[in-house]
Amino acid sequence: MSSYREIYQRSVGQPEAFWREQAEALDWFESPKQILTQDAKGLYRWFHGGKLNLSHLALDVHADGGRGDRAALIYDSPVTDTKRTYTYRELRDAVARTAGMLRQLGVEKGDRVVIYMPMMPEAVMAMLACARLGAVHSVVFGGFAPHELAVRIDDAQPKVILTASCGIEFTKVIPYKPLVDEAIRQAGHKPDHTVVFARPQAEAELQPGRDHDWASLVEQAPAVDPVPVEATDPLYVLYTSGTTGKPKGVVRDNGGYAVALNFSMGALYDLDPGDVFWTASDVGWVVGHSYIVYGPLIRGCTTVVYEGKPVRTPDAGAFWRVISEHRVKTFFTAPTAFRAVKKEDPEAKLKQQYDLSCLKSLFLAGERLDPPTYQWLKEISGLPVIDHWWQTETGWPIAGNPMGIEPHPEKPGSATFPLPGYQVEVLDSGGDPVPAGTQGNIAIRLPLPPGCLPTLWNDDHRYRESYLSSFQGYYDTSDGGYIDDDGYLFVMGRMDDVINVAGHRLSTGEMEELIGAHAAVAECAVVGVEDELKGQMPVGFVVLKDGQDIGHDQLEQELVRLIRSEIGAFACLQTVMIVGKLPKTRSGKILRKSIRQLALQDDVKVPSTIDDPSSLEEIRDAMQHEGVGRFRQP
Repeated sequence: MSSYREIYQRSVGQPEAFWREQAEALDWFESPKQILTQDAKGLYRWFHGGKLNLSHLALDVHADGGRGDRAALIYDSPVTDTKRTYTYRELRDAVARTAGMLRQLGVEKGDRVVIYMPMMPEAVMAMLACARLGAVHSVVFGGFAPHELAVRIDDAQPKVILTASCGIEFTKVIPYKPLVDEAIRQAGHKPDHTVVFARPQAEAELQPGRDHDWASLVEQAPAVDPVPVEATDPLYVLYTSGTTGKPKGVVRDNGGYAVALNFSMGALYDLDPGDVFWTASDVGWVVGHSYIVYGPLIRGCTTVVYEGKPVRTPDAGAFWRVISEHRVKTFFTAPTAFRAVKKEDPEAKLKQQYDLSCLKSLFLAGERLDPPTYQWLKEISGLPVIDHWWQTETGWPIAGNPMGIEPHPEKPGSATFPLPGYQVEVLDSGGDPVPAGTQGNIAIRLPLPPGCLPTLWNDDHRYRESYLSSFQGYYDTSDGGYIDDDGYLFVMGRMDDVINVAGHRLSTGEMEELIGAHAAVAECAVVGVEDELKGQMPVGFVVLKDGQDIGHDQLEQELVRLIRSEIGAFACLQTVMIVGKLPKTRSGKILRKSIRQLALQDDVKVPSTIDDPSSLEEIRDAMQHEGVGRFRQP
């Protein structure tokens, strides 16, 4: 068996030969004519001329190839007290009929479909049905408020919206249809149809002519065969927070994504056909796209769709119960989930109730795995605990411990090594590599490997500006960190104003726009401060307009409600401080970095460019008064 170093060197030294071999593992309708090309705009593309279909790879290949009676999807929903297993044949047939429903509504290859659904099998079927037709799906996380959904509707311009009558958070039923109706009202683009999956927990009012009942349409729909698409055709658009507040539509192609996911399932996660893989995330995020839906099914594994939480559904033993009951081999979630478990069950007593002999490794991503959580997981499990790092833009991990190639010793705080295909370097502000152990900007030398975004939806210019303009010949990850003397990569955090709240990437710039529009607010700054449970939390600093006498509590309540209604409750803005002035440079730029540093340490160097040093003192005093950051009481 080849070593990690041998495989990695071949992947970056002979990328076309390496990825040609990986592509041969899949069932193409037509093999690629060229492995790596550049299009007319100079953007890199993988597997030009190849034709395939991801619904075919994820379902038909297995259903018709001897695995039809094996479990493809296990639905486990403690919030509805429901469990169901779908075989590959059953799931294929359900997806084929769902695709037929969409075709009868006029959806064809290249059309867009927005999916706004909770964690249920029909959400997975919706995604795979779009892929089956060659339609482009855009899944919007069910926690997003109508404004955020409307922005995505206007950008993607879907022909159809697929939704459910409700989602369920713990015991709270959240009707989805009113949110979708309001989003359509706000959006300039009006979809032709909305299809609603009726759940018994809530009824949805259907608008005649536009709205349809899911079950009724599927019942009379014909089964549809997979439509061959070009490897370079878009599979989906997934929106991620941008520093301007306007979401960026990350485009994922078909061919490169399929090849990369299949490779990563074996090389990183050490999973083979028949193994059970559980990713405790949501299909609204890239993790759900890659490792709840497409990756496990293309690989021939069993995937778990879990509609619940790490705690309170019913307790902090929920993860262990699911792993034991469904014989999960590899488990993947965000550190914030295990911090919630640790908070409620610090000695992991609930874990002792379950037989976890099936579990071989724990993978964590979505935010930095803090060393205390890492140590706790090592102590209670005795298993490999693997911190791996990637982004919505890349679609699959950039760095991790390659368990299916050659496991390496773990280093707390490190994502281990770059995965084959990724040439990761740490650069200074001028674009030059820095010595080992020196912090800088983490960048990836072009071309990016298959599976990564080729561009942004209808916005090549923003793609270049956002990712390719900082360092010539590199993709800028906007993350900072360092590589140590042993080659281990340490990712320390964002270099821009995107913060990570419990695994959700959120733009502080967007929050500032909303807060700044409040009638009483003259100017504001929002920064992310470290939080023991959620990783980071947004904190607002507000300067009032002259003559405003609004009380602190009233303003805070109004701004918290505003962020919840316009972005979503998961944005978690809970603390707003009124100050006399914000620290700025003489040219008027707000010193957000200095504000963030004050939340961490007392001896913050006062920038030479600051206009009024006392403004930093006022921020520090406000943090101390409110118990923010390092001033928070344990």
